Amino acid sequence: MSTVSTAPAPARGSSPRVTPRPRHDAQRLAAGICLGVLVVLAILALIRIDISLPAMFGESSNAQRFFARVGGLSFPPATELLTLTVQTLGLVIAGTVLAAVLSVPVAYLAASNTTPGRMWMGLARFVGVFTRAIPDVVLAMVFVLMFSLGALPGILAIGIHSIGMISKLFADAIEQIDEGPRLAIRAAGGSKWQEFSAGILPQVMPSWVATVLHRNDINLRGSVILGFVGVAGLGLAMSNAFKSLDYSLGLGIALVIFLLCVLMEIVSSAVRVSMLGDQAGKGGLVKLMQRRRAAAGGTRRRNRQGPTADAGHTTSGTNASGTFASPTAVSPTEALKRPWTGRRIKNVLAGWTAVAVVVAAVLVSDITWGDFLTFWREVPPVATSFWPPNFGSYGFSKIFAAMLDTIMIALAATLIAFVFSLLIGSLAARNVAPTHGTRNTFRMLLVVIRGVPEVILAIVLIVITGLGSQAGTIALAFGGIGLLGKLIADSFEEVPRGPERAITASGASRVQMFAAATLPQGARSLVGHTFYLLDTNIRAATLLGIVGGGGVGYYLLNAGQGSNYQLVGSIVIMILVTVLIVEGIAMWMRKVFR
Repeated sequence: MSTVSTAPAPARGSSPRVTPRPRHDAQRLAAGICLGVLVVLAILALIRIDISLPAMFGESSNAQRFFARVGGLSFPPATELLTLTVQTLGLVIAGTVLAAVLSVPVAYLAASNTTPGRMWMGLARFVGVFTRAIPDVVLAMVFVLMFSLGALPGILAIGIHSIGMISKLFADAIEQIDEGPRLAIRAAGGSKWQEFSAGILPQVMPSWVATVLHRNDINLRGSVILGFVGVAGLGLAMSNAFKSLDYSLGLGIALVIFLLCVLMEIVSSAVRVSMLGDQAGKGGLVKLMQRRRAAAGGTRRRNRQGPTADAGHTTSGTNASGTFASPTAVSPTEALKRPWTGRRIKNVLAGWTAVAVVVAAVLVSDITWGDFLTFWREVPPVATSFWPPNFGSYGFSKIFAAMLDTIMIALAATLIAFVFSLLIGSLAARNVAPTHGTRNTFRMLLVVIRGVPEVILAIVLIVITGLGSQAGTIALAFGGIGLLGKLIADSFEEVPRGPERAITASGASRVQMFAAATLPQGARSLVGHTFYLLDTNIRAATLLGIVGGGGVGYYLLNAGQGSNYQLVGSIVIMILVTVLIVEGIAMWMRKVFR
C-alpha cells in the first residue's frame, strides 16, 4: 500500500519552501574546517622544524665518528643482565596488572549502560582523562620521593598512568555487550555483582585481555624513560651508562631493550591469536564480539524453530531413524557438571599460567611492603613542594614557548606518521594487499617498528643530528607508524565487503577499489585513530625532551633533578590543559563524523 502525502502544495506564484540546513551539516562543516586548520598547523610545524634528509645524510659522518669511537657493543655480565631484564619485565607486568584491576570499577562507572548516574559517569571519565594526561615520568618522580628507590615507584607510575587508556577501552567494550544475559539475571533477582560476573564479564573478557596485552607492550617501551628518574631496571642501567659516557654499554643495553620489546610484541600477538582464534586478525575486538553475538543469536533462533538431531544423540523430537524419541532425563547434579573438553583444559591452563606470571612479576620486583605503612607521612610535604606552581627563573614566556615546541613536534610527527602509515597500513590489510605474502611482510614490518622504543631512537638520532626538535620529531614519527599503521590495517579489514566487490565486478583495478570503496568507508576510523596518535605524541614529545629531543621535557627533567617541583607542577598543568583540549576536539570529531 502506498502512502499519499498530505502536505499542502505551495500557493501559485509563491517560491517553494526551502528546507533549512540541518544543524548536523553545520557541525560537519565546522569539524572539517577544524581538521583543515590542524593539517595546516602540522605542515607549518614541519616547515619550521626543517627536517632535511640531505643535511642528515651530510651529517652521517658524525655518526661514523661516533660509532668508530664507541667500537663494538658491550653488555653487562650475564647474571646482571638477566637480573635487570627480569626486574624490568616484573615491574612492567605488575604495573600493567595494577592498572587493569583499578580500571575495572572506573570502566564500570564510565560505561553508559552500567553507570549509576551521569555524575558518576562524568567523574569516571575525568579520572581516565586525568591519569592519561599526567606523564608517567612525573608520577615516577613523585613516588620516588614517597617510597624507597627500586621498582615500586615504577610500578605505581605505570599502573596509575595506564588507567586512562585501559579504562577507556574497557568501557567501550562494556557498552558493546549483548544486554540479554544481564537483563535475564536481573529479572531472576540477581545482584549487581552477579550481573557483572555472569552477564558482562564473560562477554568482554577477550577484549579486556587483548587490551591489557597491548598496553603491556606500550608500558615496556615506556619503562626505558623511567630509568632517567631513578626507577630500577634496564632503563636505569642504560641511563647510567650514557651519563658516564660509556656509549658502548649504553647501546648494548639499548639493543637488549629493542629485542625484548620485539619479543614481547610477538608473544602478545600469539596470545591474542590463541584467545580469539582465526578471527584475531580479521577486524577489531568489537567486531569480533558482534559476530559472536550474531552467531549465538542464530543458534537460539534455530533452537526455537524446533528440535534438532546431533550425530545420533537426540534429546527430544525425532531421532535419526525418523521415529519419535522422548527427552533424555538429566539430573541436576549431572547438569551442573562441565565436561573437561580440550578448550576448557586450555583455558584453565592459560588462567593459571597468567596467575603464575603475575605472582612471579611481583616477587622479582622486590617490593618493600613496609613503605605502604610509612609513605603517608611523606604525602603532605611532597604535596606542598608542588604548590603553588611557578615558572622560576625561566619565566612563563620561555616555558610556554617550549610547550609550543612540544606541540609542534607532536603535530609534525603525526603528519609524517599519517602519510607513511596510510601506505604501510593499507598494504598490511588483507582486503587491500595484492598478495598474502605482501600483507604478512608489512604486518611484520609494523611489529618491528613498534618494538623500537622512541627514546632509544631519539638518542641515536641526537648523535647524528645533534640536540633539537629534528631528532624528537623523527623518533616520534617512526614510532607512530607502528601504532597508526596497525590501527589503519585493522580498520580497513573491518569495512563492509559489498562496495568493494561491486566495484571490482565492474572492472575496476585494486587501486580504484581502494580509492572508491575501502578508503571512504574507513575514513571515520582514520580520523579517530589519527587524533589518538596526536594525543599520544603530545605526551611522548614531552618525554623525548628529557633526552634532548626538544620541547618542554628538557625543563621538566632539570626541574625534577633540581628539586624545583613548583616548576614541575606548572609544566604538568600546561600538559594537562593541552591534552584536555586535544581530547575534547577528538571527542567532538568522533561524535560529528559518527
